[in-house]
Amino acid sequence: MDIKSGKDYAEMLLSIGAVSIRGEDALFTWASGIKSPIYCDNRLVIGYPDIRKSIARGIAQKMTADFGADFDLVAATATAGIPHGAWVSDILEKPMVYVRSSQKEHGKGNQIEGPYKAGQRVLLVEDLLSTGGSSLKCVEALEAEGLEVLKIYGIFNYGFESMKLRLAERNMPYETLTDYPTLLELLRDQGKLTREEAERLALFSDNPRIFTED
Repeated sequence: MDIKSGKDYAEMLLSIGAVSIRGEDALFTWASGIKSPIYCDNRLVIGYPDIRKSIARGIAQKMTADFGADFDLVAATATAGIPHGAWVSDILEKPMVYVRSSQKEHGKGNQIEGPYKAGQRVLLVEDLLSTGGSSLKCVEALEAEGLEVLKIYGIFNYGFESMKLRLAERNMPYETLTDYPTLLELLRDQGKLTREEAERLALFSDNPRIFTED
């Protein structure tokens, strides 16, 4: 079994240009409103077959290590989590559903797509965890339908204390293949950061709203 480290997965993201860094004059704006000097675009992974296979295997390995086959469904967050959820469910030969951020306003009006029934045990796949807010919205949507969400899995998380607290308050465990501290260490080791960039990224890690206007 090919077990890879968090550093390996961080290197994969760097190798495909998924990580972008900007100065304070051109910060990224996240969906949460946070102004960030860094952006991790995991959507690029779908264009690299070898890397997406490694990522799907890595998530599947973690799920199997945690729960064996003792769960019923793989759920994925729309839209970025859907391809990864599909590949993981295929590896594990489990049914899959996906969860929208809100209920559809047309058609059947579904928020959850795919077959499921109350009482089923679910593992949720995200591409990335930042504040934890979007993940918990999906958890709440699944729980509202009587499903039991056991754990959230993803490719990358920023490791913010506020995110950890938010998920802990809901007793929702999570695990990702790599994270922000691992990525920063790799960037420093490879000499890819200026001193200013390293300081800015460290400040952002300690306080994700440091560059966000009140």
